[in-house]
Amino acid sequence: MAKTISKTTTHYSEDRGLSGAAAAPLAADDELGDELEAPEVEPGLQTMALVAPMQAAGTRLDVWLAQALPQFSRNRLKAWIEAGAVTVDGATVDPKQKIRGAETVEVLPQAPPEEGAFSAEAIPLDIVYEDATIIVINKPAGLVTHPAAGNWSGTLLNALLHHASVLHGVPRAGIVHRLDKETSGLLVVAKTLEAQTALVRQLQARTVKRIYWALVAGRIDGAGTVEAAIGRHPTQRTRMAVLREDQSGAKAAVTHYRPLTHYSHAGAAATLTECRLETGRTHQIRVHMQYIKHPLVGDPLYGQAPSKTWFTRQALHARELALVHPRTGKTLTWEAPLPPDMEELLQSLESA
Repeated sequence: MAKTISKTTTHYSEDRGLSGAAAAPLAADDELGDELEAPEVEPGLQTMALVAPMQAAGTRLDVWLAQALPQFSRNRLKAWIEAGAVTVDGATVDPKQKIRGAETVEVLPQAPPEEGAFSAEAIPLDIVYEDATIIVINKPAGLVTHPAAGNWSGTLLNALLHHASVLHGVPRAGIVHRLDKETSGLLVVAKTLEAQTALVRQLQARTVKRIYWALVAGRIDGAGTVEAAIGRHPTQRTRMAVLREDQSGAKAAVTHYRPLTHYSHAGAAATLTECRLETGRTHQIRVHMQYIKHPLVGDPLYGQAPSKTWFTRQALHARELALVHPRTGKTLTWEAPLPPDMEELLQSLESA
């Protein structure tokens, strides 16, 4: 019989004990975005009108435009066509449409989406703690942490710039570590350059305490540690993988884990597992748990494809965070309850 996991409330406590270390590069748990944003209008540029020549008849629209407007790449022109920024005789069309000759083609140049990446956006934030030095956020699943290819807007960074204008003066709007897009939970943001430096030092020294709860496939009966280097998958560029330490791009990664609760669903076992990070590599918990044959439930990249029976995202939540406050020197600890979707998932497994 699975035991009930009691709900917790978001809170923080303070004591002393963690320490800093030497300066180091930013640590990051990078997310890989998959949603394209429509480009914004390029300021100062006017609509360009062209008449397609008869000798272009039979040529694809995007191919002909790339020849007629060599200052723009074919990929960019294709994106503008798909975004409705190119019309043929006043109508929006498909990039593959063939030119007949004598059509009027109008092109409204668009700005690359990355040009608006560092703009403030009014996106709600679940702020767990804030003072003049740091902000602790309980990030919901579905929110990208930092703008990147495919996710140039609608990110946590954009929300932070709207929430606190002081963050315009801090690199990456104060972000020092990341959570994957579909991972929920706690992360800390620095509001000053000094705080950012101090937090980066703590991350490099591995003194920041980061505890996650993950629902994984299979039964885990005892605690353990995965110490295996992680790097970009050699052939599948959207994935990370366990690599040999001497392989190019391999970075040391350490994850400690212990089982919390066992479940059974339709004859399949699952384990609610506590994972504690020493390092913060991209997709670290997801890769390490797959490596020991216990992929996260609902993880479409490293486990089985999500289904209505189980879950629609990787079941992973950053539940606890502890660090030394950059200004006071006191150790602060925060805990965030499981989000409603994970709580409902566990309750359904418990009742089963």
